[in-house]
Amino acid sequence: MRILVVGAGAIGGYFGARLIAAGRDVTFLVRSRRAEQLRRDGLVVVSPLGNLNLPTPSLVSAEELHGAYDLIIVSSKSYDLEGSIKDFAPGVGPNSRVLPLLNGMRHLDVLDARFGAQRVLGGVARISSTLDADGRIQQLGSFNALVFGARVPGADPLIDAIAVALRVSGFEAHLSSDILLEMWEKWVFIAAAASTTTLMRATVGDILAAGAGDIPERLMQECAAVAAENGFAPRDAATNAGLAVLTAPGSGFTASMLRDIEQGSRIEADHIVGDLLRRAANPSRTSLLATAHAHLRAYEARRRRETGAV
Repeated sequence: MRILVVGAGAIGGYFGARLIAAGRDVTFLVRSRRAEQLRRDGLVVVSPLGNLNLPTPSLVSAEELHGAYDLIIVSSKSYDLEGSIKDFAPGVGPNSRVLPLLNGMRHLDVLDARFGAQRVLGGVARISSTLDADGRIQQLGSFNALVFGARVPGADPLIDAIAVALRVSGFEAHLSSDILLEMWEKWVFIAAAASTTTLMRATVGDILAAGAGDIPERLMQECAAVAAENGFAPRDAATNAGLAVLTAPGSGFTASMLRDIEQGSRIEADHIVGDLLRRAANPSRTSLLATAHAHLRAYEARRRRETGAV
């Protein structure tokens, strides 16, 4: 199976590297700056589960991309999705499948409109990782799972072959029979975590030390209520796991969105928080989430004013 990984960043680069190490046929679609870095230094993963150093990963640019791939893994930020689609579209054939690993749900509408819903799978990446200043992928923590599946169970004749290709020793790969619920459950947690830590500009431990443990609890409740209104009420196990992370005394946990803000970077405020708000049937029940979204939009406005950036 020919696999194209769009980008070689903290998520796609990690899973792509593990697949290469297991002998899978993987090519990375990268821009010129990242290609130069990878050709010079190789693709490096630093992980508590074992480091990888791939000196010559297969790379292709958008201009060089020809011929269809069987599986295209997309893990770009939501604000880069349109550009990524333009780059990888020549690699999508009649029997190709696109596996997006973005958070939220709106990207499915975008991909469906471009390629047709029958070619777009559902996916969830469960990993905490980042790129360091030298372009190495640093895995934070020891969990690394890829959850995927056909959005209509039993409707994709290729899903079993994809599952075989993704099941390697380097990470857990789970074929889900209810991938949309899994995506909503992660979205609820990501939105609550981002809203909590960016609104307070603090770690979970510091928020609890300030006596504000009700804030993450309320945000989890508001986000879960929106999911339920849309027919995807989170299961108790997912809710309890999320609350355990967001209410752990002394925890240094922050959402990646807060780290982006602290670095003055672009954020996915509208895709993660704003889109969830738009799906709320009763806005009066999401008042704290709306406050967090306003806080994020204010950051974006200030960033545009001070830097002229998008």
